[in-house]
Amino acid sequence: MTIMPTPAAAEAAPRRPAGARRPRWWSAIALVAAALVFLVPIYLFVSTAFKTNADINSWPLRLIPRSLTLDNFVNAWTLAPFDQFLVNSVVVAAIGTLLKVVLAISTAYAFAFLPFPGKRWLFIFMLGALMVPGHVTLLVNYITIGRLNLVNTYAGLILPGVASAFGTFLLYQFFRSIPRQVLEAAQLDGAGHLRTIVSFIVPMSRPAIITVGLIALIDEWNGFVWPLIATNSINMRTLPIGLLYLKENDGINDWGALMAGTLFVVLPMAVVFLLAQRYIVAGLAGGVVRR
Repeated sequence: MTIMPTPAAAEAAPRRPAGARRPRWWSAIALVAAALVFLVPIYLFVSTAFKTNADINSWPLRLIPRSLTLDNFVNAWTLAPFDQFLVNSVVVAAIGTLLKVVLAISTAYAFAFLPFPGKRWLFIFMLGALMVPGHVTLLVNYITIGRLNLVNTYAGLILPGVASAFGTFLLYQFFRSIPRQVLEAAQLDGAGHLRTIVSFIVPMSRPAIITVGLIALIDEWNGFVWPLIATNSINMRTLPIGLLYLKENDGINDWGALMAGTLFVVLPMAVVFLLAQRYIVAGLAGGVVRR
């Protein structure tokens, strides 16, 4: 026998909205645990840079320092010539990023809009370069800059890495989403290829170009193996190699100086990444083209 609820009971019973789900506490716990996996090492890294040696070497581990100090930054700056390392990193990163972006824009424009013989095969060859690890070309690049007498020079540090297959591919995908009517209007206006790129393509592709530039900047700034191979003088070393000098000069006993030096390297790129984060999302999302 089936008992039907009365109308009053049906109205009094709370109604769950359609599609509503019960809260899943395990999802929140999983998110907090994942955040801690990333945040705890970052906190230990930053806090160690400001701790005194007594707090660093104390046991059990002291998570909250008793006092903060800037001596670690002074020690790191004096143990290695970080001022020259900083100048070298800025020069290499700025010029290398600019050349990478300009070359990626011009190459992607040619693949996207210009007809020329062998275009399809050249594009496939460029995609194949994405599958080749960069360390494979270290020996060839070193022999090349050695024969050109570019060892221990800014040109030797920058030129072998100015071609970015990933940047070209990302911009090519973004350029394909630009309506053809834009280029036709530019041609009717008498614009050449250079004016078309500067006045039309670059303004319309700003998120993708900023994304490529940021990736190239981080790659140039964090480069370690190639600057270590292509230079043989301390005056031409970059910031990542400066951390190696800290380890060689003071071993691994002075963790505070080592963490302070690491903060010198990490902090500029962290700030740039946070400022350009919204452009990265727009640039990567705009590279998805449906045809």
